[in-house]
Amino acid sequence: MRVIAGTYRSRQLTAPRGARTRPTSDRLRETLFNVLAPRISGAHFTDLYAGTGAVGIEALSRGAEHVYFAERAAPALAAIRANLTALRIDSGYTIEPRGTAALLNQLAKSATPLDVIFLDPPWEAEAEYTATLHFFGSGPAASLLPCNAVVIAEHSSRTTLPTRFGQLTQTRTLTQGDAALTFYGLAALPTDAF
Repeated sequence: MRVIAGTYRSRQLTAPRGARTRPTSDRLRETLFNVLAPRISGAHFTDLYAGTGAVGIEALSRGAEHVYFAERAAPALAAIRANLTALRIDSGYTIEPRGTAALLNQLAKSATPLDVIFLDPPWEAEAEYTATLHFFGSGPAASLLPCNAVVIAEHSSRTTLPTRFGQLTQTRTLTQGDAALTFYGLAALPTDAF
C-alpha cells in the first residue's frame, strides 16, 4: 500500500496485521481521487472509519487543508499514527480515537464546514452506513455541508445503498472488483455535479 500522488507520492504505508482492517486498495484510491481532484486543494476532508488512514493521507498529500481521521480500533489508530510519523506530517490533521460518532458530534457542535466526507465502515455494518449518511443528510448536521460538498461511501459492490438520505441524493456509483464508491450531494445540486 502506498500514497498514489502528491507531496508523498510512492511512499509506503503500513497496515495492521490480520483481516480486521480492510484498507482501500491503491487502485480504488486512485479512482476516488481522480474524481475528487478539483475539490481536494484547500479542502476540509473527513476520513471516517479511517483504518490505516490511507485515504486521509492521500488527501493531505494532494493539498487538503485539514483532514479529520475517525477510528477507534487500537491497531488501526497505531497504523494511522505510524504512517503520519513516517511521512513527517505533523500538522493539518485531527485524530478522533473515540470513533466516527464522537467526531461527528464534535464537528456539529463547532459548526466546522466539511468539503469532502469519505466513509468506509466494515462492509457488513449496515447500521454504520445508515447512521452516518442520515447524520449528514438531515437535521442540523446538514449545515456542515457547503452546497458543493460531496459524501462518498465505500462499500461492497454486492450492496446497493439507498438513493436518498434526507437532503443527500445519490449522484454516482463506481464499481471496481469487490468494492464500490457511491457519491452523494445535497439535493439542490444537479445529478451530474460529480
